Amino acid sequence: MSVRGTARALPALLRIGFAEAVAYRAELLVWVLATTMPLIMLVLWTAVARDAPIGRYGEGQFVAYFLTTFIVRQLTGSWAAWEMNMDVRQGTLAMRLLRPVHPLVTYTVENVAALPMRVVVSVPVAVIALFTLSGDEVTRDPLLWALAALALFGGWLVTVLVNLVIGCLAFYLESSAKVMDVYLAAFFVASGYVVPIEIFPPAVRRVADLLPFRYQIGLPVELVTAAYDGRRAVAWEMVGRQWIFVALFGALTALAWRRGVRRFAAYGG
Repeated sequence: MSVRGTARALPALLRIGFAEAVAYRAELLVWVLATTMPLIMLVLWTAVARDAPIGRYGEGQFVAYFLTTFIVRQLTGSWAAWEMNMDVRQGTLAMRLLRPVHPLVTYTVENVAALPMRVVVSVPVAVIALFTLSGDEVTRDPLLWALAALALFGGWLVTVLVNLVIGCLAFYLESSAKVMDVYLAAFFVASGYVVPIEIFPPAVRRVADLLPFRYQIGLPVELVTAAYDGRRAVAWEMVGRQWIFVALFGALTALAWRRGVRRFAAYGG
């Protein structure tokens, strides 16, 4: 299907995806509840910081960090890997291949369509943050806010593309969901999801800079919570690294999909 045809189909795909998100609102609620770890860590780390700050993080900074982390997690989450696994294992991917819109576009749009439901969860948290934080815990630099918005979009893209790459492994494995589970275990530790990357020793931080996890959540959160105030050049560099990962996983997705679909068709998919 042409780009123009795909663009025309997007409104219908978004309506269908939103309808499915509403229809399966109980499952979405379970997903939201499963992503409340930042709120648990907020309680833990603020208790630790009550006696003395940890680096630049006092109680207020931890509150800002983990409330922002919760919001970013809601806005950048993806479950495409699990959907692809089911479609490949059950053979329903064949029906997607017959549709005029590329399946990868469909998986992506379905994730976008669920965003309004997740925004409903995120907005109250943002309101709480607005009234509980003094303002010193978040950046006041307009450029860094703009970079945070770009990094939020980039984080969502990295997350979706990682899901699509791992989903494509279902063409070769009995279930690539186990690979996703391993990836998530590393993500929880190295993304800043449960511990700010800045707290890690310098050697560990350097390793985290070379992995994709930080660029899914940690970077946009750090930009919002003033980690790069007075360091615009470093902020630009980190966002640039993030978009290198976007390009890398985009290329890997295209390659894995082309080869995987051939295998799927060869085995009578």
